[in-house]
Amino acid sequence: MTDLKHEFWERIKKVNASMLGLVNDGPFVAMSPQLDDDQPGHIWFITAKGTDLSKAVANTDQKARMIISDDSAGLYADVTGVLRHTADHKALDDVWSFVADAWFEGGKHDPGVVLLCFTPANATLSITHGGGARFFYEIAKGNLTGDKPDIGEHGQITF
Repeated sequence: MTDLKHEFWERIKKVNASMLGLVNDGPFVAMSPQLDDDQPGHIWFITAKGTDLSKAVANTDQKARMIISDDSAGLYADVTGVLRHTADHKALDDVWSFVADAWFEGGKHDPGVVLLCFTPANATLSITHGGGARFFYEIAKGNLTGDKPDIGEHGQITF
C-alpha cells in the first residue's frame, strides 16, 4: 500500500495550479502552490494585496480549502487547512519564481506582493499512475479480462 501522505508531498511539487478558497466565504481562485524545502508541511501562495484572499487573511487566520486536479502529477485532492498571511521574507525568497516576477513590476520587493501560507490539516485524495493513457489501458484491460482496473489509490490523510 502506498504512503498517501508521502505521495501527496512528492506529487504536489509537480502541480502548477490548484483552486484555493475559504471554507465558508468567497469563490475559489486559481493559485500556483509552492513548496519551501526549509519549511515542510506548508504550501505557499503568492498573491497581490487587495485580492479577496489577501484581505480575508490580513488580520486573522482562516479555514481554507485547496482543490487539486492534475493529471500530469497523478494527484486529485480536496485539502482542508488553515490559510494565513505571512511576512516571512526567507520563504518568499525560496518560493519566488520567474512566473511570480511577471505579475509584479517591482519583483518580490513590490509593495503589492502578499505571501500566503496554507497549512494542510486533512485531505481526501486519489493517486493515479501513468496519466490518461494508463487509465484507458486499465479500463480496456478490465473489460477484456474481467479483472478490476488498477487506476491508483484513494484515501484520507491527516497531516
